[in-house]
Amino acid sequence: MTINFKPLTVPLSDPHSWHLYLVRCANGDLYTGITTNVERRFNEHNNNRGARRLKGKGPLQLVFSQEVGNRSQALRLEHRVKKLSKPDKEALVAGKRSLPVLPD
Repeated sequence: MTINFKPLTVPLSDPHSWHLYLVRCANGDLYTGITTNVERRFNEHNNNRGARRLKGKGPLQLVFSQEVGNRSQALRLEHRVKKLSKPDKEALVAGKRSLPVLPD
């Protein structure tokens, strides 16, 4: 099965809000992270700065990004997304699934 991915463009938003993002490695693995600046963070990953897990795994592709609110919410969502199965993460990337809902 061949999956084609289109580049993701990240809209500008409040510089203080947090985003959850997924990066696809050359081997197809999905890395999940949070940041206040997706473009800056993705550039850091591409330049082998930041997460050790991504070093030497390029080329990298930003496949998902969504504003998620404050840091606390972002951390909780990141934890939930990291626990999702690979098919569930792929569904999230494809827009066939939404982010998990956090309890109030």
